[in-house]
Amino acid sequence: MVEAGMETRQSIDVCAPLTRGGEPPVPEAGCDLVTVPTRQGLEAVDILRRGAGDAVGPVLHDDGGDTLGFVVPPGTAAAWDVPGSTCTETDGRGLQLNPEPPVEGSDWLLPPGEADLATDPTVLRAALGEAARLIEAADNCR
Repeated sequence: MVEAGMETRQSIDVCAPLTRGGEPPVPEAGCDLVTVPTRQGLEAVDILRRGAGDAVGPVLHDDGGDTLGFVVPPGTAAAWDVPGSTCTETDGRGLQLNPEPPVEGSDWLLPPGEADLATDPTVLRAALGEAARLIEAADNCR
């Protein structure tokens, strides 16, 4: 996983062929990965899951517990500018989500198939902002 706060545009293997229950693979799409600190990411997942509909796509967590990664549509990295987070692109390789974790030492918090194919970056941006405000408010009450 990429550390939160680092800016990178490196290629990653977050996505790979996906089939659902013996069906043919879903048409090629691709994805990028927004990485955030775990605490903020968990708050954002809660916010997204409480929202209207299934607003959150697959989410990765690292076994060290430091970061969460939200799968977002391809091309998101080109315009991603949320402080404290990183968006890594797949370089348009036209790949899809794989049910197996893509990086050794990571696992799915919300695996592909149990979530939408990707989280809407606009919705994620708002949820991360709300999560940061909630964390700041909780920290200031101590």
